[in-house]
Amino acid sequence: MADEKTPLEELLEDELKDLYSAENQIIKALPKMIKACESPELKRAFERHLEETRRQVDRLDQIGEELEIKMTGKKCKGMEGLIAEGKEHLEELDEENIDAGLIGDAQKIEHYEIAAYGTARTHAELLGLRRVAKLLQQTLDEEGATDKKLTALAESVANVEAVQ
Repeated sequence: MADEKTPLEELLEDELKDLYSAENQIIKALPKMIKACESPELKRAFERHLEETRRQVDRLDQIGEELEIKMTGKKCKGMEGLIAEGKEHLEELDEENIDAGLIGDAQKIEHYEIAAYGTARTHAELLGLRRVAKLLQQTLDEEGATDKKLTALAESVANVEAVQ
């Protein structure tokens, strides 16, 4: 980005830094979620998503290099709140409900990311940053797929077990 940034360029930079913070917070939170899982299927899904999240951070690093912006220095307060809420659930839920609770918390996180990546992608497109928009769309597609996988797990395993 140019030295003299437009308001939309400044907004995109802020959004990217927010996403970078959010993804790094998720990388720290996922191992605790994995450890708490009762279902082997959910555990595997979270393990796969942890690896995917690391690749998403790498993608954000690529974007930062391309736009010549430092991705650190911002704390995503939205993600901080969602993760704190998830920690409360881990302490409160019994074994029968833990997977259903974990899935619900993970889907809240996915929906936050879907909204944030969609917004950043649109701003990149408006600024003519095609490669950046493509990288953001790739992550957006992954987040949507993860959300669908979590719904399938909830409907086939976790919520069924919670009801019994």
